[in-house]
Amino acid sequence: MPVAEEPTAAEPLLAPAEGVPPVLATADEVAAAAAAIAAGTGPLAVDAERASGFRYSARAYLIQLRRAGAGSFLIDPIPVTDALTPLAEVINELEWVLHSADQDLPGLAELGLRPARLFDTELGGRLAGYERVGLAAMVENLLGRSLRKGHGAADWSTRPLPDEWLNYAALDVELLLELRDTVAADLTEQGKIDWAAEEFEHVRTMDPPAPKADRWRRTSGIHTLRRPRQLAIVRELWTTRDELARARDVAPARILPDSAIVAAATGEPRSIAQLRTLPVFGGPRQRRYSRDWLAAVERGRTLPDKELPPLTLPFDGPPPANRWERRDPAAAARLSTARAAMGELSTEYAIPVENLLSPDLVRRLCWDGLPDYADVGEPDQLSATIETFLRAGGARPWQRRLAVPALTKALTPANS
Repeated sequence: MPVAEEPTAAEPLLAPAEGVPPVLATADEVAAAAAAIAAGTGPLAVDAERASGFRYSARAYLIQLRRAGAGSFLIDPIPVTDALTPLAEVINELEWVLHSADQDLPGLAELGLRPARLFDTELGGRLAGYERVGLAAMVENLLGRSLRKGHGAADWSTRPLPDEWLNYAALDVELLLELRDTVAADLTEQGKIDWAAEEFEHVRTMDPPAPKADRWRRTSGIHTLRRPRQLAIVRELWTTRDELARARDVAPARILPDSAIVAAATGEPRSIAQLRTLPVFGGPRQRRYSRDWLAAVERGRTLPDKELPPLTLPFDGPPPANRWERRDPAAAARLSTARAAMGELSTEYAIPVENLLSPDLVRRLCWDGLPDYADVGEPDQLSATIETFLRAGGARPWQRRLAVPALTKALTPANS
């Protein structure tokens, strides 16, 4: 499939054409911005800056908006959280254009801001077959402009925000509407615009992921621990840290790093003095919570044996694919065949295989989503089974139209 060629030279985009707009931080300023946006035309470019790695919450600390005929706006939502209704009444009726929309939509939804329609330029770029889908890369390759990056990982809860950061933030929406039109044109030319619309609607309407059970098991370095008692200490320290981080709205790793949790689980200190000899715990920021940390260690150390966490949990779904050959050779063969079929589709349509169909859904289908092959009759029966399984797993109609015939052909016993 044709995609836009990379230009030989890109013109640096160093500042917004109309200058960096002021940061709006009062109810009257937000209402005026809403009126100006309402008088504009077409879709609305949207971006939000968070403070990931610095704050516990995923809240937006700056909102950037741009609409044709209205210009760009920078809004500090923190002081006007309760005054965003006039803005929501205007922009919630519009099509929003975001890059990697799933990153920003949850935080914006917390503020009552939700789009009626969505165009995700990053996801659109994937479906169009672009090799690089970062915002800067797409702006350079498609629009011939280069964006200066560098502040995306900054602490956007900082106040006041530095001028250089505000310039960066305004540039993120400066060309987003133009980029949307270019990507849409490529998708239309390739016959994929309807597929993209289904994907955008899926992103717009999907529920936030449910918190995973036993999140403490993701503590970095936990794999070095060999006793359930040590895991119990990790769990207690992780939970204590999480409660402190939530209360202070500070990223957990800034309260206590994972390495310190693992060190305490290994050393099992029995006094504050012993605790403070361990790495990090003797530092000034952690010493104030010494009693909390030691109490957590003690809870894990004295937990009854019958309440200790198991070293491993049963798999929620198929085991890792590298274990299939030993546990179920037939399922391993099905997975190999299915992956090959999806790889061919990926090449044919110039769409990454993970965007054609969730790899986890393919694994679940091949592990336990099909009837006993001895009972499979006509390909139509297998096709109906695959169709039903993929639909229940959340595959969109366009994905099923492509994947079901390919998987049916590949997995029919006579062909596999």
